[in-house]
Amino acid sequence: MIVDSLSLCYRNKLILAPMVRVGTLPMRLLALDYGADIVYCEELIDLKMLQCKRVVNEVLSTVDFVAPDDRVVFRTCEREQRRVVFQMGTSDETRALAVAKLVENDVAGIDVNMGCPKEYSTKGGMGAALLSDPDKIEKILSTLVKGTRRPVTCKIRILPSMEDTLSLVKRIERTGIAAIAVHGRKREERPQHPVSCEAIKAIAETLSIPVIANGGSHDHIHEYVDIEDFRQATAASSVMVARGAMWNPSIFLKEGLRPLEEVMQKYIQYAVKYDNHYTNTKYCLCQMLREQLESSQGRLLHAAQSSREICEAFGLGTFYEDTTRERARQAELLAKTPEEPGEPAEDTSGVIQMAVKFERRAYSPQITPKMCLLEWCRREKLAQPVYETVQRPLDRLFCSVVTVADQKYQSTLWAKSKKLAEQAAAIICLRSQGLPEGRLGEESPSLHKRKREAPGQDPGESRTQEAAVPGELCKKPFVALGSGEESPLEG
Repeated sequence: MIVDSLSLCYRNKLILAPMVRVGTLPMRLLALDYGADIVYCEELIDLKMLQCKRVVNEVLSTVDFVAPDDRVVFRTCEREQRRVVFQMGTSDETRALAVAKLVENDVAGIDVNMGCPKEYSTKGGMGAALLSDPDKIEKILSTLVKGTRRPVTCKIRILPSMEDTLSLVKRIERTGIAAIAVHGRKREERPQHPVSCEAIKAIAETLSIPVIANGGSHDHIHEYVDIEDFRQATAASSVMVARGAMWNPSIFLKEGLRPLEEVMQKYIQYAVKYDNHYTNTKYCLCQMLREQLESSQGRLLHAAQSSREICEAFGLGTFYEDTTRERARQAELLAKTPEEPGEPAEDTSGVIQMAVKFERRAYSPQITPKMCLLEWCRREKLAQPVYETVQRPLDRLFCSVVTVADQKYQSTLWAKSKKLAEQAAAIICLRSQGLPEGRLGEESPSLHKRKREAPGQDPGESRTQEAAVPGELCKKPFVALGSGEESPLEG
């Protein structure tokens, strides 16, 4: 996804504020549906983002930024492409620019969090801790403005003195940022303290760039008409809503708030569609239910331990089944190529190959393909499977070859991790032999109970040493498998 060079406008906008654990993709899309003009993601720390790899998720039609442990740190899609602002937590201009360059083609703007007073943000000099270091603020913002193609903004709180606050925002404006969001409370103040509309107004009257007023949910903003009243009270260009939108994102709707049950059902549908982790979905729904958490539906939500159970609690069980079934079908189609329709085909190097990916959700965590293959080898009195895995330097993807009874098996699709590549190789061996592979709903082989694997050990992985030291092959550059020539296979 490439966003064109048109700059995001911050004047006269309704904005979803960045909120930790709340501002994930389902909430952002729901806010856009209900009338928000711009949506901010939750604050994401620079060090965490710099470990991520950008992955195009063809099954979900999203762009994912994936951590080394395969956890999705940031997910976005075309629907919000021109209206999502990426907020980072940072205390270093070099890291900040590296993150901005990583995400700039998939977002509409870049924001630096300088207002969050919580420890998870302030430790390491991030968030509101930056307010006491104007030199660092200037360095970070100037570097971003010069180095990224996206408009740069920041979000601050007011300082103990109005004079110091105005001095700081003038200095910030000179860095060339596109807008500034101001939470009208001091660093030590919390939502129960009154928001200072006067302080935001003084800033708005001092600066020429758009000022975005924030912090009004507790005292001022309870429905749509209150947003405009808050904007006028602060003389701000735009208004950013946090808690009011977290409680009911239809607050952006001109026609008024929609019934909470309807809002929550729409949220759940987005969460399932975009494979949001159930714990995050559950957290956001609890924020919406608030005083209704002790209701029968609230108790069902509290007890839910999966996305399926959340859907069932809200009468969306059929929707969940249909959506996950269609997703699995899409994944299977994408795993096949015209050249590799999924049937075994022995190439000249003697390696049986198929275009197969190991999709975690299609298998039971207790019975993986590697476990099935190992058990079959034991029953047939064959030597245990030997896995040889290489990593491709260009994109850091993995490919594995498993050898069973002197025959090699390999997927033509490259995987995101060594473990996933080995599971794919095991699937190909099992399918070639017509054996069960542990898929959900499949009749599984009887596996002997064994001792629990050591912490961090891949299920089904032998505890005896394989042909090479684990990980040794993965540290080497790409090498040919079998034929001695570079493999043309791509993932």
